[in-house]
Amino acid sequence: MNVPLDTATLERFYLDLCRVRRFDERVIELFLKGIVKGTAHSCVGQEAIAVGACAALEESDLIVSHHRGHGHCIAKGAEMPRMMAELLGRETGYCGGLGGSMHIAALDRGILGANGVVGAGIGLGAGAALSAAIRRSGQVALAFFGDGAANEGIFHEASNVAALWKLPFVMLCENNRYGLSTPVALATSVPRIASRAAAYGMPGETIDGNDVAAVHGAVARAVARARAGEGPSLIEALTYRYGDHSMRANLPRYRGEEEEAEARQGDAVERLAEELRTRQVPGARLDTLRADAAAEVEAAVGAAERAKEPREAVLAPAVAAPHIACEEPGAGHPSARELSMTEAINEAIAQEMAREPSVFVMGEDVGRIGGIFGCTRGLLDRFGADRVRDTPISEAAIANMAVGAAITGMRPVVEIQIFDFVTLMMDAIVNQAAKFRFMLGGTPRVPVVFRGPQGGGIRLGAQHSQSLEAWFAHVPGLVVIAPSSPYDAKGLLASAIRDENPVVFLEHKLLYVQSRGPVPAAEYAIPIGRAATLRPGRDVTIIATMAMVPQALKAAAELARDGIEAEVIDPRTLRPLDLDTILASVRRTNRLVVAQEGWTRHGFGAEVVASVVEHAFDWLDAPPERVGMRDVPMPYNDTLERAVIPGSADIAAAVRRTMGRSG
Repeated sequence: MNVPLDTATLERFYLDLCRVRRFDERVIELFLKGIVKGTAHSCVGQEAIAVGACAALEESDLIVSHHRGHGHCIAKGAEMPRMMAELLGRETGYCGGLGGSMHIAALDRGILGANGVVGAGIGLGAGAALSAAIRRSGQVALAFFGDGAANEGIFHEASNVAALWKLPFVMLCENNRYGLSTPVALATSVPRIASRAAAYGMPGETIDGNDVAAVHGAVARAVARARAGEGPSLIEALTYRYGDHSMRANLPRYRGEEEEAEARQGDAVERLAEELRTRQVPGARLDTLRADAAAEVEAAVGAAERAKEPREAVLAPAVAAPHIACEEPGAGHPSARELSMTEAINEAIAQEMAREPSVFVMGEDVGRIGGIFGCTRGLLDRFGADRVRDTPISEAAIANMAVGAAITGMRPVVEIQIFDFVTLMMDAIVNQAAKFRFMLGGTPRVPVVFRGPQGGGIRLGAQHSQSLEAWFAHVPGLVVIAPSSPYDAKGLLASAIRDENPVVFLEHKLLYVQSRGPVPAAEYAIPIGRAATLRPGRDVTIIATMAMVPQALKAAAELARDGIEAEVIDPRTLRPLDLDTILASVRRTNRLVVAQEGWTRHGFGAEVVASVVEHAFDWLDAPPERVGMRDVPMPYNDTLERAVIPGSADIAAAVRRTMGRSG
């Protein structure tokens, strides 16, 4: 039952409808003139959903938008001049010209950003709701999404988790009848998207999305339910976009003229105007409201056109926040005692959770059993279920929700049970976490850690044994850390959790069972981007990562018996890479061997070799050598697995080749 709205409220709604419509009408005009470039997606025809929904929210509540999101931002309070400046790619835009139409955000207004990936905002919004629940902030998060997004896996995963945890979350589907050109009836197995709510034990409602009062009433009920701790709701708002999918689309006609004309009969702006007329609001008053909206839009266009374009100098600082400054104590610290790799990781997480209340852990089986490798054992008992969360097997939801929580004040530590499963998290890590700061102009923080076991050696076969560091080291915006000892694991994980950037933290399964070493009991952090020289040498530089580090040290000891002194360096951080330490070593030794467990072709070692050739070619006395896994998936058979993974003999042979010795 909708609460009747007074005339003053409806007049305010009418003004906002006119503001949203005129804004996008002007965007279309500017696009056709070549002033707005690339593309943009008009919400003309759908304005009532944005206005009605945002009017039901409190100022502190959070929204996540999508590619057709100008109206959402305006209705939630974004400043039009900054929005228009962003669409024109100007430095005064909300994102400094780095985001554009599909990525406008105003974090100070609770607008967590539009998104160019269909459905992604659902996971981010659920994560923002999780953050609000953990922080006890009283906020509600609302995610706008289209009918096409309701067929994405993230819709189902996030719906389940939000309902399971009773998160303060509203899912608002703008059903405009088409996913680009495909009618909903040809893409969706049920006649009403709202009916899917029943599968997740939450209320679902279908409403007239062109009736601003109906939208306001439905969202207000869902918000009240969420704020009362009763969990999420799904609202399907039926509407129609008047234009094509995007301003750039230029698609063959896929909708009939009669259909389009009929849809315009229910125009949201005209319907509200008629309602106001029945309430004796003079036509002159409505004319004034329309004129005020148009004048505001024109002022925004003028301000945007006068603004300067961003300079190239803004690019690099926008990619990543500065890393924390710290000095490591060394493994010989008086408080050191011997720990395994898993014990060191556990201690790092526990100390950081005790140190900072915003740190929490989420992942499959991390709570009750402490993870399948024991890295989170005991944390549930110590910190409680709010901060140590066993999740469903829903990798996309886990990763996207972690990003949503990170951008709203939390520091999630996500355990990826087996790192091969990261393929199901790639959008969240690569498109969302890695790009969020940059797309929003270089100011937001995204403090999230994605950690877990990778690599072979324990007979788990092709889908549980890959070394995937090269994928992530290739992506600007990510930090990639790969420790090889318990000491490094604890100190680097502490730094990763404290960092303001998304971190991919790689732990090798073989090191879980083989590596023990001295680890200080005291809290400490190791600087991100600083390599460790583990053995000095004069004849050749060996760069080794993770499980290849002990193999490289073993090879160096063997080579020393033949009079070859190898310097062994562990980069520890793969991105950013401590190239200075590597180059300084190569300029002394004049030879280079890089050892990695991952596939040799297109691997991390190739990047190291290329960088050395670019910057220290004149110092090289022989071609660099790469040592890595054979170009095949990991075999299950133990003999074959040992055959494809490189070892100390392979590293020693590579050193001898670069030294010109075949024996």
